[in-house]
Amino acid sequence: MTDSLPTPTPVAAPTAAATARARRRDRRVYTRSHPVLFGLLAATRRRPVARIGGAVLVHGTEPYRQALARVPLDRTAAGTTGGAARELSVGGALFDQEGAGHRDARRAVAEDLGAAGVERLRPVWREVLARRTAPLAAGHTVDLVPLARELAGATVRALLGTTAPSEHIAEAAACAAAAAVRDHLPGPRPPGAARAAAAAAARLEELLATADPGDRAEPALRAMLAVAAVNTTVAALPRAVAWCADARLWGQAADDRLRPVLVGELLRVIAPSPLLPRVAAADAELDGCPVRAGDRLILVARHAARAHSDPPDAHRPAPPGEARLVFGAGSHACPGARLALAQLDDLLAVLAPYRPTVVRARVDRGAALPGWRSLAIRAARLSPEDR
Repeated sequence: MTDSLPTPTPVAAPTAAATARARRRDRRVYTRSHPVLFGLLAATRRRPVARIGGAVLVHGTEPYRQALARVPLDRTAAGTTGGAARELSVGGALFDQEGAGHRDARRAVAEDLGAAGVERLRPVWREVLARRTAPLAAGHTVDLVPLARELAGATVRALLGTTAPSEHIAEAAACAAAAAVRDHLPGPRPPGAARAAAAAAARLEELLATADPGDRAEPALRAMLAVAAVNTTVAALPRAVAWCADARLWGQAADDRLRPVLVGELLRVIAPSPLLPRVAAADAELDGCPVRAGDRLILVARHAARAHSDPPDAHRPAPPGEARLVFGAGSHACPGARLALAQLDDLLAVLAPYRPTVVRARVDRGAALPGWRSLAIRAARLSPEDR
């Protein structure tokens, strides 16, 4: 007689009603923070590529990929990520470099955020998770936004070897991004926006000036890494947990085989950076639409990854090439993707035994990225093993 492995307990797929509830809640982070912009994007999303004046909106999966891989881009143009980086700092940031300098900076970042780098940083955020989620076991609520903010600040602090307090890093990075966001969006800039953005960036660079002398990153690059890490983390983690709670995905999150797939699906659907503003540096064509040098490209990551139509489900995941588009493509792929996947995986693993529900949610109308200002959760079910 031979021993046989136990048959895994099937994990149910989310119901249509639960998915609709999750989508309604998540949609609020868009409609209440940037209603006009996202109304425009929703109105044009049926066309893979749409021109409105001097702007080209790219919604389709393949045109989005081609825009990043084949269209020459002006990294320093006003209204782009690189342009904002150059205005807000002394230059040399990852997003506004060209040629060998860009490749060398990306290589250095990729090494720090590769498999070994992520494992080195993992104990930092796991300590924050354990401490911040402990009140759930006693039936208390936990607000995931301050949790995500501390987690992001502590991770950046360890990554850059700075001695500045984690909470100060997170606050300064959030302020710098929020002050500069008007450079990325259509419409007039509010009075004093440039001065506020420059002051916020200077404060962040000052905090990060205490970094390890052996750190290869320039001050501007350190600042941009902090801005990207803090703002995407604070936007992504609470939204992902809200999806799990509303769509009843905790069974998938508790399954060690399904959770990594679910993590990728959640990041695809929440698309922490839903838009990539770029400017074409040369004439090109996208899905039959002519693109002229100087045209502003609005690359809609959430539509290219079909976040608006295909809900997260580890049983029926999107093709990897489509799901990863929220992290960019080719030479423009985000070097922090591995870090984002690992942090969300660990968060879901910690929360899954509690099956938490959302008890309070408030949109952050002033943040750089669509997200929650407060998202409080409470354990829905506790077994003796969970306590």
